[in-house]
Amino acid sequence: MIAYQIEEKIGAEEFRQVLVNSTLGERRPVNDSERIAGMLQHANLIATARDNGKLIGVSRSLTDFVYCTYLSDLAVDERYQKSGIGKALIRMAKECAPKAKLILLAAPKAVGYYPKIGMSQWEQCYILDNVEDLII
Repeated sequence: MIAYQIEEKIGAEEFRQVLVNSTLGERRPVNDSERIAGMLQHANLIATARDNGKLIGVSRSLTDFVYCTYLSDLAVDERYQKSGIGKALIRMAKECAPKAKLILLAAPKAVGYYPKIGMSQWEQCYILDNVEDLII
């Protein structure tokens, strides 16, 4: 039986492990324990899926709860994928901030997943990795 809940804090190592066990681990700093801990410290909406206490899915978001929720990480252990866990975690995040627009950037391997569950795609997203790249 999978248990879903909102958690204020989760362990950095269990978070790292679910990232590694999902395809998202390829795109996250899983070998930098300080960054992993910081990612958790500054998130303010964490939904989890646990199988007998073991973390097998997580959505990590930053939100103001009224205008926007940025879902930064959605990771489900590959052994549990295709069973509705990701959708349930997204639903939990959205239900915690119903007035806020839920926004995410899809990992390349997950691009096809989000339209299948009813999310809309927008082309207007931009990113800036290095401040030196900003043209003044």
